[in-house]
Amino acid sequence: MESKSPKEIQVEEKITELVTKIVDGQTSGDDLPMRLWNSLRNNQEIVAIQNYANMVSIGRLGLNDHGPVHMKTVCRNALKMLNILHTAGMQTSLEKENIGTFADSVAAVMLASLLHDSGMTIGRSGHELYSGIISYPIIEKVLLQLLPEDSDILRRTIIRSIAIEGIVGHMATHPVHSVEAGIILIADGCDMTKGRARIPLEIPSKPTEGDIHKYSANSIEKVKIGRGNERPLKIEIHMRAEVGFFQVEEVLIPKIQSSPVKSMLELYAGVEGEEMKRYL
Repeated sequence: MESKSPKEIQVEEKITELVTKIVDGQTSGDDLPMRLWNSLRNNQEIVAIQNYANMVSIGRLGLNDHGPVHMKTVCRNALKMLNILHTAGMQTSLEKENIGTFADSVAAVMLASLLHDSGMTIGRSGHELYSGIISYPIIEKVLLQLLPEDSDILRRTIIRSIAIEGIVGHMATHPVHSVEAGIILIADGCDMTKGRARIPLEIPSKPTEGDIHKYSANSIEKVKIGRGNERPLKIEIHMRAEVGFFQVEEVLIPKIQSSPVKSMLELYAGVEGEEMKRYL
């Protein structure tokens, strides 16, 4: 197994803190999210997929990070949003429909986050669909280990289905209908800071169609996810150059517009030293 970068370790620590906070305060003693996180973080197949996805994305295609740091950052973003919204009184789709628990929703969001770009091991075009195909047996195997009883069949099916919905829907090319999958859309779009473009920009290459994504992401200094003033959730994008608006307007906003969570958040973006623009 390849050694983890300091950034990956840092993101893992933040996920552990979030999962601990959620289990201690919001899942009524159900420790499934923590058991799942402990199972996923060092799963050798998932590690291999995440690392190879990055090799394809950066080395072969010249795109941004789509590997372990990105997928775990999306997981951290998603868990942070889920915790803020749930603390504010929002029910997940599984809770609202009375077919699952908050712990089930958290588990589905974690699985979707950590596997959503697994299709990048094949290529960019249609990777969200390839991700669903690649992820299905992995999710099945992991859930069977953690929820092995025959009485758990329905629970495994529901968690797996929500996770696959989040994976297939994360590009906003396929409609999503659950709050859980809607959070994945936004959490993915929020990973746009300069760190994600650092490695691709260091590799000498000829100009390509995807360069705008790298240069735009490189101008994003910080993405803040917190409690809103008028709505439960607020996202702030801080950038050092106007090229960063491309990431906001062409990547993040289309994902928000396609998300069932849209009405629950405020979105601000702006160049440092200037007034922030409110989009939502």
